[in-house]
Amino acid sequence: MERFSLGFPPKLWGKKWGDTEYAISAIPFGGYVKLSGQDPKEEVVDDAKSFSAKPVLIRMQVVVAGPLFNLLCAVLIFTVVHLSGVPSLISKVGEVKAGSPAIKAGLKQGDRIVAIEGERVAEWDQLTKFIHNNPGKRLHLVIQRGSKEFSVQVTPEAQTVEDPIRGRKTQIGLIGIAPAEEYIYKRYNPIVALYKGFEKTWQVTEFTFISILRIFQKVIPAHSIGGPIMILQMAGQQAQQGALNLVFFVALLSVNLAVLNLLPVPLLDGWHLFLLSIEGLIGRPISLGKQEIAQRVGLLLLISLMLFAFYNDLMRIFGGLK
Repeated sequence: MERFSLGFPPKLWGKKWGDTEYAISAIPFGGYVKLSGQDPKEEVVDDAKSFSAKPVLIRMQVVVAGPLFNLLCAVLIFTVVHLSGVPSLISKVGEVKAGSPAIKAGLKQGDRIVAIEGERVAEWDQLTKFIHNNPGKRLHLVIQRGSKEFSVQVTPEAQTVEDPIRGRKTQIGLIGIAPAEEYIYKRYNPIVALYKGFEKTWQVTEFTFISILRIFQKVIPAHSIGGPIMILQMAGQQAQQGALNLVFFVALLSVNLAVLNLLPVPLLDGWHLFLLSIEGLIGRPISLGKQEIAQRVGLLLLISLMLFAFYNDLMRIFGGLK
């Protein structure tokens, strides 16, 4: 390995230990590793250490290792969280909206909904899923108020909501209640926790891909893109809310870095995978001239994205952008 860099060129600082130069570079979007023989302008050294002398599949495995490590890091974090205990809101009413079906049915702040349509519920997610799936249908609820239990009937109001990420409208049922800030902690055995770790990582990865697509489709506004300032602000906010929130935030960042790095943009790993795929199909690498042009375009795109993200960050601080 010739160079290990935090950030993309131009290089701001570097120091060589052994055969490797460790560097800090100006564009703060991840980083990169430069292997011997990786630069197409270098003379190919046909030995075991030369990256360019390796078969295409081996080079693809090396390129994909970085994003894969980011995803495995997220899997590990989510697994540990599920082993330690995931907070879940209990089915306790924290607020009742005036004029809502809930207040007409006699629900009050502090009530605990313990059953719905004969099915016991303990968590808020269980409750809302049932209510959302039954708009306009009269539901039978069992309420615990203090030491007493009693039954009420409530009909969720049908409301159409739009999912900006998936780009579709859905009709759901609402009764006009909000949860109390009380939690139970659910712990899982190692096997289930590992499954949950992979499941959560897949969900976040899918969500990230779709969100990027929706930005290009202008479904999600471009001003939602944030840079290092926003990341630091969000990290500080999550840290204030507890170590668990901060750990979750780190896992989300790790997935986002992996997904962004896999985009087919010059200089990113996704672009190198694209070039290697072409080389594997046609039996030869793309010409150096075309690669250099693409790298210049990619560098321009990354710098433009960085400046735009910084602009959004500053507008959020000084211009009232939300």
